Order: sequence, then structure tokens, then C-alpha cells
Amino acid sequence: MRGSVRKCGETWTWYLWVPDPLTGKPRHRSKGGFPTKKACQAALSDALADLRKGTLVEPSRRTVGRYLTEEWLPAIQAQGRRPGTVANYRIHVEAHIVPALGGIELQQLSHAHLNAFYLGMLREGRRDGRSMAPKTVRNVHNIVHRALRDAVRWGFVGRNVADAANPPAGKSPERSIWTPAELRAFVEHVRDDRLYAAWMLFATTGMRRSEVAGLRIVDLDLDAARVNPRMPRVLVDHEVVVSEPKTRAGRRSLALDPATVAALQDHLVVQAAERALVGRRYVDSGLLFTWPDGRPINPARFSAWFEQHVTAAGLPRITLHGLRHSRPQGRRAREGHQRAPRPRHRGDHARRLLPRHPRHGRAGREHRRRPHPRGRPRQQDAEASH
Repeated sequence: MRGSVRKCGETWTWYLWVPDPLTGKPRHRSKGGFPTKKACQAALSDALADLRKGTLVEPSRRTVGRYLTEEWLPAIQAQGRRPGTVANYRIHVEAHIVPALGGIELQQLSHAHLNAFYLGMLREGRRDGRSMAPKTVRNVHNIVHRALRDAVRWGFVGRNVADAANPPAGKSPERSIWTPAELRAFVEHVRDDRLYAAWMLFATTGMRRSEVAGLRIVDLDLDAARVNPRMPRVLVDHEVVVSEPKTRAGRRSLALDPATVAALQDHLVVQAAERALVGRRYVDSGLLFTWPDGRPINPARFSAWFEQHVTAAGLPRITLHGLRHSRPQGRRAREGHQRAPRPRHRGDHARRLLPRHPRHGRAGREHRRRPHPRGRPRQQDAEASH
């Protein structure tokens, strides 16, 4: 298919007939404003190349803000994405992207716009005017990149200009965690807490807050010493939503230490007593950790209670997310099909969390010689026999 160029007043315009995507009938396309015939012919050649590749887009004055809020976000939600993911996209779109880029036409958006946008966020992107963390700016870039990738796929733009942008590296800040001694001190401090079993799960398995808050009684297999979190309860716009696991790795089975199994058994006994005491008013939610009358606990409560325990115990301040990363790395429970070091003893990790006794240690243990492999005599024994 060929096009033509024509001078209109002081500028040049190219004309092209393209097939309608719905009817297949030819439809007139043109673009003007070129200062010279040569520039107009070059632009026509680019348009013909895009037409052959199927990337020629329909001219549109659709803005970035309209595209994101009226088309992209509703489509993401309709795809069945996790509610927390959709809420996170909406927050960044409404709070950062639309105020800065919303008025620009989508087809006029360039990598220079994006670079200036990222630089401004790094300098004073927060609501209080302070600089925004590079990791957050990188997350915003990922949202922009995904939205523009969909715009290319839908035929709204010819290319994804975010590919040419320069977002910050976005390294995660170093997370504060506890030492093994501080972790043992915390476990000892919460030993008499009604939710002691929940704190043990955080400390020994690394479960997320949403997983502990959504853990059901049927998810426990105490005979096999395993727990299978399946229905996380997350906060979305201040509302609790039952969600799918965050990642494929989240659909896992976690091994339990004997101390954690014992804590869960005691918790089930207490929960049964509370059910009998409340009687008909008891709310049978099926959840493992509830209020005494069976009502579900808001996930945010676990974070608030954790901060109170940390302050009362006089321990260094860390987040509840930091607690799940404070467990000894060499004693992680094996998760599903993921490989992990095999503990020397099943209860070794639990004992590392319990307070040490002065008599416990290696002092007094007799040193035993290892037998020579394959029953061969030691060199010094062989020399003595001669």
C-alpha cells in the first residue's frame, strides 16, 4: 500500500489509506505539520513500515490520566488480580503518576517526561515534601512500564517509552533484625501471652502476618508437625480481604519445631475452653487465632501488639516483618519442594529460641574419637603393632 504527500499552506501533509480493523474497508489517515517535503516523506515511510508490522496506531488525544484511571485500572481489576495488588496500583496512580503526568497525551509521552518525573520523586516525592526512597520510585516505574506495555498491546501507542527511561536502581533498604539472643528474649517475654502460639509461628517459621491472621484450624497437621497456610487475610483500603497467597512459593507446607507444636496444642485447648465458656454467642470462624468469642482478629492488631511487646521487653525496635527474618538462617524449616539445610536434630531450632540454662553446654562432654572409615587401623595404632 502506498501513500502520498501534499503541501497544505506552508507545511506538508502525508495521506494514507489503511484497512479498518472491524470492517476491513479502507479508511483515510493523514498527518500534517511537516516543514519540508523531505521530512513529510520520511514520516510517511515510517508510517508505512509501522503499517506492515501491524504497529501503526490510531491518532488519539487520550491523556495518561484518562488511560490509567478509566481503562487500565478497571482492566487490571477485571483480570482477577489480588485485591492488595490492585489497591497498591491505584494508590500510586492516584497519588503520584496522575498528578505529575496525567495531563500529557498518551501518544506524546516520552522517556524525558518519565526521567523528570522520577527525579522529582527522588527529590521531593513524599507528601511532606521529603525525598522518596529509590525502591518506591522503582516500584512506581514498574507500574508505569506495565501500563504502557498494555497500551502497546492494545494499539494505543507504538512503543513503550518506559524502556528508554532511567529509573533508580531501587535497592531495598537494609532490614533490622534481632540476634538469636534477642529473639530468645522475646519468646520468653511472650510466653504467657494468649497468642503465644502465633508469636512462635512468626519466630520459627517466618510466616507472614496475613498468613498467621488467616490461618485456619484445618490448616494444621500437628501429628505430622506441619502447617499449610492457604487463605491469607490482608488489609485493602482499611478492609480485611481474604486473598490468594502472595506468590507461588506462598503455597507451601511448613515444618514445625516441637516447641511450636506444643504451643499450638496448648492454644487449641484454650480455644476449646473459650468456646465452651461463651456458648451460643461464640463465632465459629474456623480461624486459629481469634478473640475469645471467636471473632476474627484484624491483621493490623498483630503489628500493634508486637510493638507493645517489644517496648515492654526493652528490645531493639523492629517491625513484625523483621521478626520473620530474625529466625536463625541455618535452621529454616523445609518448605514444600524447596531445598534447605537439614537440622542436626528436629528440636535443635526450638532449643535455640529457649532461654539457656547455665548447665547446658559442651563442658563435661567426653571427647570421642571418630572410628576410622571402613574399619582401617589408625596410623599410630599400625606403627605401635610393629
